[in-house]
Amino acid sequence: MRLSDREFKAMNRPFRKLLQRRVELPFFKKMGLSISGKHVLEIGCGSGYGAELLMGLHPESYLGVDLMPEQIALAQRRGLNQCAFFIMDAEDLSAFNTGNYDVIIIFGILHHIPAWRNVINETSRLLKKGGRFFIVEPDLKFLKYWEAVFKWGHPAENDFSLKVFEKYCQELGFIIEKKKVLLFFGFYRLLKQGRQA
Repeated sequence: MRLSDREFKAMNRPFRKLLQRRVELPFFKKMGLSISGKHVLEIGCGSGYGAELLMGLHPESYLGVDLMPEQIALAQRRGLNQCAFFIMDAEDLSAFNTGNYDVIIIFGILHHIPAWRNVINETSRLLKKGGRFFIVEPDLKFLKYWEAVFKWGHPAENDFSLKVFEKYCQELGFIIEKKKVLLFFGFYRLLKQGRQA
């Protein structure tokens, strides 16, 4: 779903960038994020700030997708010529080949999507065997509190929680290699089972 105007503005303020740069990416790196020479997909790339940070880790290729044209326009303005950005619904990434990516990254957008399981299905399809999925997401209790206070318009019908997310990923065959919960936010490194072809 689209971000509300209020959340769109918040996600493009310096504080959000600070969190991504000083908390989220460093946690992923501690969890073993290594993308040098790898093909990377970021789901929910937003303004492209995540792409800018990730390019410092020297991926072979980077592709970012986001539902909002406004976000993709901001990402394209960054002038990251090595990156490709597309307006796309993360629930249907059928334009991309199966098993095309070594690493898929999500910086906290899954909880915005009522049919978030479809995004996990696509993540599983797009990852190579032995590929890794890095994701950070807030838990449901935090989301309910946050929504009550800030009224950003998170989907009320969403059943997303860290526990439900973990269970669904395991049902799909992902192995949770590493997990860290920090102030109601879950950081994960998941492995798609099997050896790389």
